[in-house]
Amino acid sequence: MAKPVQQVAIITDDPGWHGRQLRQALARYGLEGHYLSLLDAAIVVDSDTARIVIPGFETAPPLGVFIRGIPGGTLEQVIFRLDILHMLVETGTTVFNTPRAIERTVDKAMTSFLLRHAGMPTPPTWVCESHEQARNIYQRETAAGHRLVMKPVFGSQGIGVRIPENPAALADTEDFGGVYYLQRFVEPASNVFSDIRVFVIDGQAVAAMRRSHHDWITNRAQGARCERLVMSEPIRSMAEDAVRICDIDYAGVDLIVDRNGQLQVLEVNSVPAWWGLQKVVDVDISAALIDSFVDRINQSAGNPALCR
Repeated sequence: MAKPVQQVAIITDDPGWHGRQLRQALARYGLEGHYLSLLDAAIVVDSDTARIVIPGFETAPPLGVFIRGIPGGTLEQVIFRLDILHMLVETGTTVFNTPRAIERTVDKAMTSFLLRHAGMPTPPTWVCESHEQARNIYQRETAAGHRLVMKPVFGSQGIGVRIPENPAALADTEDFGGVYYLQRFVEPASNVFSDIRVFVIDGQAVAAMRRSHHDWITNRAQGARCERLVMSEPIRSMAEDAVRICDIDYAGVDLIVDRNGQLQVLEVNSVPAWWGLQKVVDVDISAALIDSFVDRINQSAGNPALCR
């Protein structure tokens, strides 16, 4: 009798290229990747037990859960989806990245706080709900010759990021959840806007690229050009330190060089894309991620050893 194929869940609402790459890497271990949206999961607490209902895993829980994306929504919806991930961890399922790590990094305010609290160089940042406080910060910074970047606390790919040109531009916070996240703009070291993305897995920086653009938003999704970067020791060390501080299994760390030639950490991304990076580096990033994911599964009590 053929041995049943073991399944893991890939949490995503848009599998695309990343989903296909992860499935191929999982197949090397004899694992089947099952795409799953958290919108379809449920929690059942009845007279017999408390359980998580996941479509496609009615008879047995997934061997592991790889987080590729968490859909946005209301506060209640986001908390509910993270609750499901926490409950999976509580019941012994390997979740990668962990929900705790995602909470610490999907929230830019928390990431900025953790980095600065640990002594990491990161741009001065202010987070508040008060329009009066935000206006005072804006006036103080602009009077000192600085520009401010306003970002959604929950956001990615440069969507919604803007530089307010006057205090009146601070009034519209509908797209920002009513929270002002204001960060001092890092003036570029040259006439070209650029930053650095470092991919870190298991605490080790495995690949890096420089993203350059004619505009100040340098996300690849916004049209930036990607080129391979040979990591210097300061770049490698800073990216690895940022991941250690955030206590995360893998991440895309964004660094920038200011006009004084100093490195600063901009963001730590817990659900990073790697399509652009993979185009310019030789490391098989999907395979490296799944190797780490499977190692976590093997380390979990009661799970069978998996090998290629």
